[in-house]
Amino acid sequence: MALPDLDDLIGEVDRRCDSAHREGGEGQPDWLALLTSAAELSGQLQALADDLVEDYVEHCRMHGSSWADIGAVLGVTRQAAQQRFHAPHKRYGPDDMAEDLRDAMVRVKQVAVRHRNNYIGTEHLLWGLTAQDNSATRLLAASGVSPEAVHLAVGDRLGTGASQAAERIAWTPYSRKAIALAEVRSRECGTGLISCADLLVGLMEVGRGAAASVLAEAGFPHPPAP
Repeated sequence: MALPDLDDLIGEVDRRCDSAHREGGEGQPDWLALLTSAAELSGQLQALADDLVEDYVEHCRMHGSSWADIGAVLGVTRQAAQQRFHAPHKRYGPDDMAEDLRDAMVRVKQVAVRHRNNYIGTEHLLWGLTAQDNSATRLLAASGVSPEAVHLAVGDRLGTGASQAAERIAWTPYSRKAIALAEVRSRECGTGLISCADLLVGLMEVGRGAAASVLAEAGFPHPPAP
């Protein structure tokens, strides 16, 4: 995958910042407005880069790497690495999930292992949620979206990794955000257990990642609050 080219990023800033161009094409552009747009885009790229590094720090810690080793790779001290990444992520287990989500999670891990992926991404979650009838597929159907079409579309996003998937597979940052949002929704619904429908909504609310892209292309709306 080619990295973004600076000229392409400058062009994106120009496209985003309609207000910077004066009516009729006369006079100088609003350079401060363009700078504001450039700063916003830079922040989005930095957040994406931070999520990428955080994902692999999570894998390293899960599989026994020390903070000193991680700090050496990142060019910082052990203390700096630990302070930046030490905030623990909540671990969700079967006791947090409704029966339909427990069943779906079996398929989620199976598809990750089958594709030799050492991570659980939003694409794996959406594939597992749409593999058979459950509260997520019923919510899609009620919204006028074909669960089968979503399942096929997200299946096309699954890539094959280079090595056998590990026994313990870490979730990506977007996946962790999605299930955290799903937990909030389950509490608002008064169930206390995260269902497939809750996680489907969480994937959409994250707004980024393969699952959100597939759902948006399929026309799945942001459902109203329960």
